[in-house]
Amino acid sequence: MAAAVTDEYVVVPRRIRGPVVVSFDDAYIWSFVPERDGSRSRGGWRVRWPELLEKRLSGTTQVRLERDGTTLYDESVTFRGEGAPLQLRDQHGHPLAIDKMGHLTRVFSETDDHTRAQVVEGTRRALADLREDGFDAHLSYGCLLGAVRNGKMIGHDSDADLAYYSEHTTPADIIRESYAMERAMRRRGWRLVRMSGADLKLFHKLDDGRDVQIDIFGAFHVSGVFYELGARSGRLPRAAVTPASSVVLEGVELAAPADPEAVLEFLYGPSWRVPDPAFQAVDPPEGIRRLDGWLRGFRSDVIAWNELLRYRSSEVPWRPSEAARWAHQYLGEGAPLADLGCGNGRDTVWLANVGHPVRAYDFAGTALRQTRRRLDRAGITDVEVATLSLNDRRSVLVTGAELARAPEPVNLYARGLVGCLNAEARDLLVLLGSMALRRGGVMMLEFAATGVDVPAEPADLVQRVDPDEIAALVEQRGGTVELLEVTPGQDFFDQPDPRVARLVARWGGTSGSERGIR
Repeated sequence: MAAAVTDEYVVVPRRIRGPVVVSFDDAYIWSFVPERDGSRSRGGWRVRWPELLEKRLSGTTQVRLERDGTTLYDESVTFRGEGAPLQLRDQHGHPLAIDKMGHLTRVFSETDDHTRAQVVEGTRRALADLREDGFDAHLSYGCLLGAVRNGKMIGHDSDADLAYYSEHTTPADIIRESYAMERAMRRRGWRLVRMSGADLKLFHKLDDGRDVQIDIFGAFHVSGVFYELGARSGRLPRAAVTPASSVVLEGVELAAPADPEAVLEFLYGPSWRVPDPAFQAVDPPEGIRRLDGWLRGFRSDVIAWNELLRYRSSEVPWRPSEAARWAHQYLGEGAPLADLGCGNGRDTVWLANVGHPVRAYDFAGTALRQTRRRLDRAGITDVEVATLSLNDRRSVLVTGAELARAPEPVNLYARGLVGCLNAEARDLLVLLGSMALRRGGVMMLEFAATGVDVPAEPADLVQRVDPDEIAALVEQRGGTVELLEVTPGQDFFDQPDPRVARLVARWGGTSGSERGIR
């Protein structure tokens, strides 16, 4: 059977094994392994387009499928019946592709020499800063692989990867060292975000307007086992990692592990020399469990939220929500307010415009950027926009202490946030309220409530939560539920929802208690 392309999937013959590369108009778009990513059908291996790519498939383009230099398919395809040229570009007009992590982004094969030189310069500066501050840092993952193979960046890669070797052998000390690294890099002027207890992401601004990401992964030995974030674990001697050697990437000499080839075999397996754009690691389950338990959890789902706000922004409402109007009416004019989980800033801007001193918090970088842009366009300059991760107790304690010391008591407002959190984060949300509201103010929550004969989930990444669970958490943390009602309302996307809970809790001052219809 011949290969085929449709709006929903790609089909290749059953005899095809190994990575297949997909190009649109001669530009790299995506790669897949049929037997891993597809399902058997009468016509061969049927592989669905990645969700983020499928949503953008509208228009006409020349589609080519190749396996190991052999062309399997090369035809003009009209997606969704749209005859105009297919546009797969970012806001700056640069071509996009699916990278190794499944993100729709720019990859190095579609990046010019000047931009690649800027990426390498940012990587060189990051390594120099880390090593000058005493951290045993070196190239890792795709950057190391490209440097050792041919001295060039991997074409289907999209970011820079570093690792640092920690001599510590207990998770608490490894985390403590990583926070010291974060402080050191911030002092040097780097913008960054923490991804886990031993994983940072730096942002390096390029001339073309985008930020390139530079990941710094912690690496260490515990009880004779070597671990490196993302999620690698196994046997690798310390002598293979440190002291640093050097390699050349795009003409620049950079720090590398002591034995780069041994490290690459550990990261990618014995066939690491053979290019595989569809490579996916199979990490040991016991190592994943240990790394998750020791270091992870801070930023679960952050990638999915970033991609929702970035690539599906037209689906997320931009007008103020009914919950914001409710908060304004309940609190009265001029009440200080913190918008928790601010998303695209729709409520932050409106609440500031009607006279509330506002602070905005989110854990997704895209949310923070969109909120800042909306504030700038509205000419609002006095709103603080900051990171808050409710799966990170340290982040919650710092924010709670800051809010508790604000000149006036700050009210906490969160629309839809409760349903985005796991049980641990819901408890930490209430802990935040108990810290921030002892001098006065209230916590106002609106969220999709559980019930009979209602949709299981009101929106992607959001779940229904039992209002009684949240009320019990408030009372366990010493608060009083001032209002709890469940009525028809709107879901995350402002669509009708038969059961929406509104809860008002107080820790300071005096109040009554009102329970609405269940």
